[in-house]
Amino acid sequence: MPDLRLKDLPSVLRTTDPNDILFYTQKTEVRNCLSAPTILINTYDDLEPKVLDGLKKLHPRIHPIGPLSLLSQRYTLATELKSFNSSLWKEDAKCVEWLSGRAARSVVYVNYGSVTTMSYDRLKEFAWGLAGSGQAFLWVVRSDVLGGDSVELGGDFLDEIEGRGLVVSWCPQEEVLSHPSVGAFLTHCGWNSMLESLSAGVPMICWPNYFEQHTNARYACTDWGVGLELGAEAERGEIAEVVREMMGGGRGVELRENAGEWKRRGEAAIDVGGSSYTSFEQFISEVIQPKHQLAGTQC
Repeated sequence: MPDLRLKDLPSVLRTTDPNDILFYTQKTEVRNCLSAPTILINTYDDLEPKVLDGLKKLHPRIHPIGPLSLLSQRYTLATELKSFNSSLWKEDAKCVEWLSGRAARSVVYVNYGSVTTMSYDRLKEFAWGLAGSGQAFLWVVRSDVLGGDSVELGGDFLDEIEGRGLVVSWCPQEEVLSHPSVGAFLTHCGWNSMLESLSAGVPMICWPNYFEQHTNARYACTDWGVGLELGAEAERGEIAEVVREMMGGGRGVELRENAGEWKRRGEAAIDVGGSSYTSFEQFISEVIQPKHQLAGTQC
């Protein structure tokens, strides 16, 4: 992973305490993974070639089979399977109807993921940053986003965004990202969200918080060329400026074009004969082989 800065490393690794519980747990689980006969990873060859090359030196049977979000869409349609869903919250589908009344690529979708929390002051900065951007937006504000405190955005804010902003408690994210009216995704940079955004061809405004999110944001903004990163403090003026650049600036046009190319690459990976399709076929072949052909490993 070349050109990473210290701040781009996963937060769990940025510790000076070798007994830190999160660091210890991560180290233990990685070692456990490497002892498995086969490892499946939700990524694909084109997206992380150097990383996958490095991992394959550590383990002979690592299979990238992603993006799983695209696979789920394809096989849910083919089999009417309804249980393949990464959402942890009850979805509010009314936002899709609202999106259908907006112009193409005119809406900023904002979601900090299933577990990220923040202070009330930070929430206000996001609220007034989105309001000050002048752009239409769909904002997911979970009931627990303040860590248990009730969320009240205030009448002044709601009056300011009337007609161009919608606030919901949760939504069907993959359906939203695939909607033609969505032009950008303001995200915490969790891996599922990143792949879902890439698979939909939607560029990202990155606000990483912890774990691997900083690493993901670095890749989005450099290697993949699909992201603009907000500072850790995410003040309203910066938020408004970055949203306007993404939605109407020259940089935004470039990032959107790059995101469209990654969508095409992801679709090619899961298509018949694609890298992820082939990788999954190899995995199935290994599973159904007699045990003695696996050099002593167990399935």
